[in-house]
Amino acid sequence: MKVTCVLGSPRKTGNTAYLTEVIAQTAQEQGAEVETFLLNKLTFKGCQACMSCKGKSEKCVVKDDLTQVLDSVLDCDALLLASPVYYGDVTAQAKAFIDRTFSFLVPEYVKQANPSRLPPGKKMVFVLAQGQPDESLFADIFPRYEAFFRWYGFTEVIPVRACGVYDKNDAKAKAELTELARDAGKRIMGM
Repeated sequence: MKVTCVLGSPRKTGNTAYLTEVIAQTAQEQGAEVETFLLNKLTFKGCQACMSCKGKSEKCVVKDDLTQVLDSVLDCDALLLASPVYYGDVTAQAKAFIDRTFSFLVPEYVKQANPSRLPPGKKMVFVLAQGQPDESLFADIFPRYEAFFRWYGFTEVIPVRACGVYDKNDAKAKAELTELARDAGKRIMGM
């Protein structure tokens, strides 16, 4: 099993990174091959709305560091996408990545029974970490993006949501979050 981790946090060692690491480590312990991309370390653009991926190409034609990430998602069995919540949404880095996944949709995707270029049956874990402890705030993020990834053919989209993790090691201090992350790692491995 191949797992692609896309970390949308600008911090390499924050709460989002910790939860992602626990999930990835759990999957590795069960035999997964894990490839991790730190979006903040890459040089890339957002979607250019050129529509080339709906005409002359079956892939995004923008050539930058995100090309390797999109190729890895195409080839993986499971995607681990992680982002802290910034101003009520995923980070700018994560949003740019998500926008570029538009290239996974076939031409006239709205009219197609199978709108996706991705092989069916992939799994996904979506990690969201927010400093705000009120769980009712920003609860709309996961379902909004889940709809797009289900459109791509992801059969299981597992949320890992951490609320009230403001300081760097808050997630580590909450055993229930570590357990939630471990469970997500096991689920993508079919356990």
